[in-house]
Amino acid sequence: MIAFSLGFPIDALLEDEIRAGVVRQLGGKEQNDYIVIRNHILAFWRSNVRVWLTKGHIRETVSSECQHLINSAYDFLLYNGYINFGVSPAFTAQIPEANEGTVIVIGAGLAGLAAARQLLSFGYKVVVLEGRNRPGGRVYTQKMGAEGKFAAIDLGGSVITGIHANPLGVLARQLSIPLHKVRDNCPLYKPNGEPVDKDLDASVEFVFNRLLDKVMELRKIMGGFVSDTSLGSVLEKLRLLYGVARSPDEKQLLDWHLANLEYANAGCLSNLSAAYWDQDDPYEMGGDHCFLAGGNWRLIKALCEGVPIFYGNVVNTIRYGNEGIEVISGDQVFQGDIVLCTLPLGVLKKKTVKFEPELPPRKLEAIERLGFGLLNKVAMVFPYVFWGEELDTFGCLNECSRQRGEFFLFYSYHTVSGGPALLALVAGEAAQSFESTDPSVLLNRVLAVLRGIYQSKGITVPDPIQSICTRWGSDPLSYGAYSHVSVQSSGSDYDILAENVGNRLFFAGEATSRQYPATMHGAFLSGLREASRIYQSCRVRQNYPRKYTVKNTGPNNDILLDMFKRPDLDYGKFAFIFDPSSESPQSMGIMQVTFGASEEHYKDLLNSYPCPLKLPLQLYAIVSREQALQLQQISGGDESRLSYLTKSLGMKLMGLNALYNAGHSLISVIASSRKGRWRNRVNFSLA
Repeated sequence: MIAFSLGFPIDALLEDEIRAGVVRQLGGKEQNDYIVIRNHILAFWRSNVRVWLTKGHIRETVSSECQHLINSAYDFLLYNGYINFGVSPAFTAQIPEANEGTVIVIGAGLAGLAAARQLLSFGYKVVVLEGRNRPGGRVYTQKMGAEGKFAAIDLGGSVITGIHANPLGVLARQLSIPLHKVRDNCPLYKPNGEPVDKDLDASVEFVFNRLLDKVMELRKIMGGFVSDTSLGSVLEKLRLLYGVARSPDEKQLLDWHLANLEYANAGCLSNLSAAYWDQDDPYEMGGDHCFLAGGNWRLIKALCEGVPIFYGNVVNTIRYGNEGIEVISGDQVFQGDIVLCTLPLGVLKKKTVKFEPELPPRKLEAIERLGFGLLNKVAMVFPYVFWGEELDTFGCLNECSRQRGEFFLFYSYHTVSGGPALLALVAGEAAQSFESTDPSVLLNRVLAVLRGIYQSKGITVPDPIQSICTRWGSDPLSYGAYSHVSVQSSGSDYDILAENVGNRLFFAGEATSRQYPATMHGAFLSGLREASRIYQSCRVRQNYPRKYTVKNTGPNNDILLDMFKRPDLDYGKFAFIFDPSSESPQSMGIMQVTFGASEEHYKDLLNSYPCPLKLPLQLYAIVSREQALQLQQISGGDESRLSYLTKSLGMKLMGLNALYNAGHSLISVIASSRKGRWRNRVNFSLA
């Protein structure tokens, strides 16, 4: 169930697993065994996310006959960000010396920080350029209030939407930060402050859900809507067709639900695609929606530790080509091998950053098509909690449909912020007009709403100690809140935004996540995804090295001997290293056999060599993965294996010089492919 919640099929492989060649043949027993081992590894790590899981831990609970599947599943999960990610202090010791190349990450939001940490753990040199004077991007926790009344309030991303399998939940566990479930009780109030009748509320909510169901039914019957059909227009036609929500009270209640839908999508319903607005629904994270105690800055702060970040560096130009990349910020030029761009979609739409050469037309068109909308907030800290300790949310209806999103929902932060704090949300058209309205006017409006609700109950609503009105649409480093599928667009545009250009320019961020757009976890997961893609693309380049010539066997001997300190497969006196880029049975590797001075039964074999050999020593042969596994199955111990090796397979063991003459290209490929692969295999006590 853990694997399933993370997006793995129950009895099949992910497309990424198939492309990675995790099994030698699709279907059958080997694939079934792989799936069991993969799921076991996922569950093993999720049971204690503070510990760096090693292959050694897995070998303790899985049969040695499955060694190749342990290697395959572990490497896939590690390098694709399913295990051993996050901010546990124990992970710091696993960061290797940087030798994989230089990556410049643009943006210190969740996507950029997740990628930077992963790349550091993969052995890359990383630098993060951030235009603001703080990390986090659109995740921003502000300390508000006065002495003794301080509260930490999230002015940007706030709710962790679905805790099951959510990577942000993993970070919270690693940091021992409690999560507060957003309780379901959300009373609604009329524009005059009166409570909404519960029966009427339930009736209109049912109508709202039925209208959405009818949109899906109609879409299926028609084989889809035309690309310029908006969700708002279809909902309104259906409302009129079925004659529902006709009275003023019903219409205002329906408008509240429509405003909530606009909040979820950061876009007006008139701009959402009727065909694809809900394309990400099948991937929605399960479980409770939660607030993080103390604000989401605690995750950001932990993600920043150990990551080199240069603040105040607004990027002007990104140059990329076959020889590397250059990122220009003011009069500074940063050079590297790869650049990862995590700029918000709003910034890409404004074209405030110049790409040289220009981005491919298909990417430019996807940027133009996808929607990027608004959500704004009024954050307030009061002298005390006047709205009731038992509430996390409450809502207020509006008389005018155009203003239905203004202060339609309130979040109570008193349970997690450390002070009596309220957030008033502003969505849809109201979020746009909010940007150009004086903050004092906005504060008077929201206080009028609150006093209309509570003064009729005999409760005095005091003036706030401090208030802040957000302006995400006017922010030149975001130009909006988060993405949605607008008319003319589709889910495939998220995939196009996620495509790299020439294996030099990569993209991450919530607007590159087709499965989890418009979420904090979507941004974080996109960073893990791109770290994996960068690693894979570099490995492909390394697997086709320039012609290799052995000029000095001394240092190369050291490299080979060092690789055998961490073999891919070992049993008895035998150890093997393979090219990790291929799991094919026919892929070649190198075998090392160690002979000890006290082992008399090997002397006849060793005496057959023309020159006397001193014990102990290591001899070598070039073998396939299949031959190595066949050899492992031979009963009778190492002597029987040696006999099978020389007599049945007809192989002759060789020394280092002969091995370099026969297999220097293979050694080069394995050395290049293994760079960083074993750097994290450090055993440590669980105590």
